Amino acid sequence: MNNKPDHHIPRIIGKYSSNQKGPLLFVTAGIHGNEPSGIKALEEVFKQLEKIKPQIKGCIVGVSGNQKALNRNKRFIDEDLNRVWTEENVEQKKSETHEQKEMWEIIDVLNQFPKEDFTKRYFLDCHTTSSSSLPYVSVQVVNDNDSWAHNFPTYIVRGFSDIITGDIDHYLSRTGMTGFVFEAGQHEDKASTENHEGVIWLALKEACGLDLEKIETYPECVNNFAEKNAPKQKTFELKYRHGLKDSDTFEMKPGYKNFQEIKKGELLAKQNGEPVKSEWNARIFMPLYQAQGNDGFFIIEEVEGK
Repeated sequence: MNNKPDHHIPRIIGKYSSNQKGPLLFVTAGIHGNEPSGIKALEEVFKQLEKIKPQIKGCIVGVSGNQKALNRNKRFIDEDLNRVWTEENVEQKKSETHEQKEMWEIIDVLNQFPKEDFTKRYFLDCHTTSSSSLPYVSVQVVNDNDSWAHNFPTYIVRGFSDIITGDIDHYLSRTGMTGFVFEAGQHEDKASTENHEGVIWLALKEACGLDLEKIETYPECVNNFAEKNAPKQKTFELKYRHGLKDSDTFEMKPGYKNFQEIKKGELLAKQNGEPVKSEWNARIFMPLYQAQGNDGFFIIEEVEGK
């Protein structure tokens, strides 16, 4: 995939089934247009599936997110596509902004795979981060999302969707689906595509019973993520969001990485010229190093697992 203007990224990147009854695995990527690695990973997964034709139960569908923003390598056009999936926008059928229109196109795709046609419906939403980061799962603790997330070998962060509303996993969970967001690493890091591909293969194994040994690129397609890049599974809970107004000037102190330990009193950023210091001995999460965004950083703390 390239991100040249007018490069066509189809809404449905791929669909694969062995015509056996089973679950749906609904994979979205590129919800933010400056995060193309999930698109690349889906293209590779469907290339392998079509080449090898392995048996799976149910169906996997790969869907692109903000198509226009992906073509421009911009996070969004009018507003963040990962904030428009609110109950109000859906109930009122709002389609005023570019992102609201893209939301309805994605919902139309999902509606082609109704719950009565499947034994269960899973989702996986693929993202990357502006700062350097280990791969991790972000899970909303509703339905059986949390227990499902603990099948995957990496850091797990609970509670992001409980603070940030309007994201796609919030919507998909409300429809009764089971799943999580997977953050694969930094936007331009080659390992991010490896991690997205690896987690998609593992989700196919867990949800649809895929025998990974049938895939020509196995074990590298999984081990690049599960063995090489992923940290040992730990569970964290989100404790604080440092939100920003559109009028704020915000400059994160350089060098912070996701999950980096911080100390109380440590200088984290400057906001409107004033210092922002840590009030916690904890870990920093999603520090902002890009022009667009209203989340300066988050604070997380490690908790016991399942």
